Amino acid sequence: MSLPDSCRIRSAFIGEVAVSIRSSTDAPLVTRVRGAIRDVPDFPAPGILFRDVTPLLAAGSLFREVTVAMAAPFVETDVAYVVGIESRGFIFGAPVAQQLGAGFIPMRKKGKLPGPTVSRPYGLEYGTDELEVQSGACAAGSRVLIVDDVLATGGTALVAAELVEAIGASVVGFSFLAALDALDGGRRLQDYGIRTILRL
Repeated sequence: MSLPDSCRIRSAFIGEVAVSIRSSTDAPLVTRVRGAIRDVPDFPAPGILFRDVTPLLAAGSLFREVTVAMAAPFVETDVAYVVGIESRGFIFGAPVAQQLGAGFIPMRKKGKLPGPTVSRPYGLEYGTDELEVQSGACAAGSRVLIVDDVLATGGTALVAAELVEAIGASVVGFSFLAALDALDGGRRLQDYGIRTILRL
């Protein structure tokens, strides 16, 4: 990975998760990321507190730091592909794949991918949906990292892992921008390695 020489290496520990990051400011990355996430109550349904990451995406240097940090724990794991879960997983997954020198595979909602696909239903905080991936997206045995913005209940992420395994690949781990502690999604992913920048 090539980064400006002016950036300083730091380590941020969030719970039991450690990530290596580079920062050109004195404020820890965790603090700046939390400040760039906007809480939106009652969206997309009453009673849901939505975590809006668009202010973070608009902050170019912070967005780059975040994707570098999300990739960092997996640099030595021989990741061949990064799967990004629709839709914000696309935004974070693609630059993470570039950091790792890996290919990118979009995992989409049902009916949006051409050709033969494999699909699975999943539950949300506010309903249900279905994810799918192209059946020939990668070679059998490929090592895959799954990326998304927020780990909530873990239902979507678990289905993503099942789909990766259904097409014959193996899940190296998960990389999330943030995890919502109150929803304990990590419990459903306890068989996989999980890395996050921030816990909310």
